[in-house]
Amino acid sequence: MVVAAVAAGAFAAAGQSLAAGEGNAAAEPDDFNPRDAAATFNTAAAETSTSHLGTGGNAPAPEVLPVAKKSDADAELQKVAKGERIAQERAAAEAEANRPKYVVPAQGVFTSGFGGRWGTTHYGIDIANSKGTPIVAAADGTVIEAGPASGFGLWVRVQHDDGTITVYGHVNTITAEEGQQVKAGDQIATMGNRGFSTGPHLHFEVWNPSGKKVNPLPWMQEHNISPL
Repeated sequence: MVVAAVAAGAFAAAGQSLAAGEGNAAAEPDDFNPRDAAATFNTAAAETSTSHLGTGGNAPAPEVLPVAKKSDADAELQKVAKGERIAQERAAAEAEANRPKYVVPAQGVFTSGFGGRWGTTHYGIDIANSKGTPIVAAADGTVIEAGPASGFGLWVRVQHDDGTITVYGHVNTITAEEGQQVKAGDQIATMGNRGFSTGPHLHFEVWNPSGKKVNPLPWMQEHNISPL
């Protein structure tokens, strides 16, 4: 009788559960429902997304990172380079302004002047020194001839800006070329003993713009140079 009563009670309880809508038993943990998993994932994603929204659900403004300013190092280097270039140009201009515009064409001993000599006219002056002594342009100009010459063996002729021509005779070697621009003091030859010569020396002549051969000494003194 006791067993029958317990069974009757259990049956009654089951009937009450059905009447209350509890007819579907809760799934056991082992029961996997794909729809439940999808719903759980979507809910978690929505919560994560919502957690990153600002007030009112709007996305926060993107963070603006400061852009590093371009270094002024390049500009400073350019300023330094420009300053150095200006300094170099100024130094070159000063050197050009201060350099001599006329020089004695060779170092040595003055041995003969312009005028009559041995029954003829000597149209230049002679400066004697050892063979190979440098011969330089007496002033800025252009080499108009460099090579053999009657009586001189070899010579060099330089024409200057005002049309004056200077002549360098009896040279041993020529170190300049025709058409070359030269400045006062630039080497153009070496002293020698070629042609009609009694020893190593430079025969130096000056031809004025009209082509007349003039005494080199007054011309040299006019330009503050002298072989004496």
